[in-house]
Amino acid sequence: MKADTIVYEKKNNVVRLAVLSEGQLVEFDMFDENAAVQGNVYLGRITHKLELAEGKTAFKVNIGDTQDAFLSSFELGLKEVNMSEGQSVVAQISQEKHAEKGAKLVRNIQIVGTTVVYRPFKNGVEISSKITDKDKIKSYRSLVLNNIQGQEGWAVRTAAVDFDENTIAEEMVKLRHIYETIRANARNATAPALLYTRENPLYEYIRRYKDTLNKVVVNNHNIEKDIENFIDIKTEYDTNPFETYGLEDQLIQAISPLIQLKSGGRLHIEQTKAFVTIDVDSGSVNQTDNVYELNNDAAYEIARQIKLKNLSGKIIIDFAGSKEYQFMKPVMDILSVSLADDPCRGRVLGLSKAGNIEILRQRRRPSLLDIYTEECPTCQGTGRVEK
Repeated sequence: MKADTIVYEKKNNVVRLAVLSEGQLVEFDMFDENAAVQGNVYLGRITHKLELAEGKTAFKVNIGDTQDAFLSSFELGLKEVNMSEGQSVVAQISQEKHAEKGAKLVRNIQIVGTTVVYRPFKNGVEISSKITDKDKIKSYRSLVLNNIQGQEGWAVRTAAVDFDENTIAEEMVKLRHIYETIRANARNATAPALLYTRENPLYEYIRRYKDTLNKVVVNNHNIEKDIENFIDIKTEYDTNPFETYGLEDQLIQAISPLIQLKSGGRLHIEQTKAFVTIDVDSGSVNQTDNVYELNNDAAYEIARQIKLKNLSGKIIIDFAGSKEYQFMKPVMDILSVSLADDPCRGRVLGLSKAGNIEILRQRRRPSLLDIYTEECPTCQGTGRVEK
C-alpha cells in the first residue's frame, strides 16, 4: 500500500495518527501515551492463578492498567513457569486490551529498533524474508554474529538495507543497553510498575511508507524537530491537522458498517466478539460478468477496510454469486496480494466448505470501532431494541 502523507496530532496525552493516500484515509491509529500499549514492558504482580484445559495454567497480572492482564505459563522456547499469587513478573504487552478482555502479556521480551530487533530470550540470527539479496543476507548474518554477546537472539529488519553496518552494530549496543536498564529498574521497582515505553509509533509508520511519503504534518514543534533528526523529509506544522485535512468526517464514514462500492454493490461489515463477518451485497448487479467485476472490486476494498478499521482475528467473507473455487480463486489472489505487506500478518486461509473465504489476522491494537464506540447498554451490542 502506498501513502504520501502522515498526519500526527497530539492533544494532552492522546495521539492520533492518520495515513493518507491522495487525501484518502488508509490507516488510522490512536493511543494514550499513559495507557498500556503494545510493546511496553511492565513489572506486574500476579493476582490470580488460572487453571486451563489440558493441565495448563495462566495468570492474571496487575500492571497498573484498568484491567488485569493475561499471562500464559507456557511460551514456546521458554521454560514453563510455576508462580503464585503475589509474585512479581517482568512481561511485555503483546496484545492490547480488547473490549472486556485485558491485555495479553509475554515473558519473551523483544526490543524493536530501526534496523534490528533484540531478543534476549532467543538464540541465533534471523533475517527479514523481504531481504532477498544472498550477499546482503550473508553479510548481515556475519555482522550480527560478530557482535553477539553470550546467549541472545537478533532479527535483522528490512529497513537495515538503508543503513551502513556501523549503524546496525551501534543499534545492537543501544538495544542491549535498553534491556539491561529494564532489568536494573525491575530490581528496584515495586509492582505494578512501567519499566519501558515503546518507541513512538509515528516512526514505524514513517519507515513503512518512506518510499512514497512526501510529508508529515504535525501539531507539535518538539516532534517536528525529532522527525527532522530521524529522516530527511518535509514536515508541516498545523494547529488542527485533522480538521484541516477533513479527517473527522472520514473517520465517521470509516466507522460505518456499510461501504458503497464503485461497481454498484455494497459491503456490510459486522464485528462480533468471536469474529468479523463481511457480506458482499450485489444489489441490482445480476449478470455474471458484472458479478465478477463486483467481487474483484469488493476484494480490493475489503483489504483496504481491514487495514483502515484494523479488523483482526478470524474474518469471514461471503462474496456474491457462485461459491465454486474457480470463481473464488481470483478474489483470494487479490486479497493475498493486497495483504502481503500487512504488518499484522493478514493471511488468506482459503475457501470453506460453506463457500466463504476466511482470513486470519493478528490482533495487536483495538479496532477503529472499539476506539470510538462502546457496547450499547440498552441493546447489549445487538443493534436491536425492544418494540
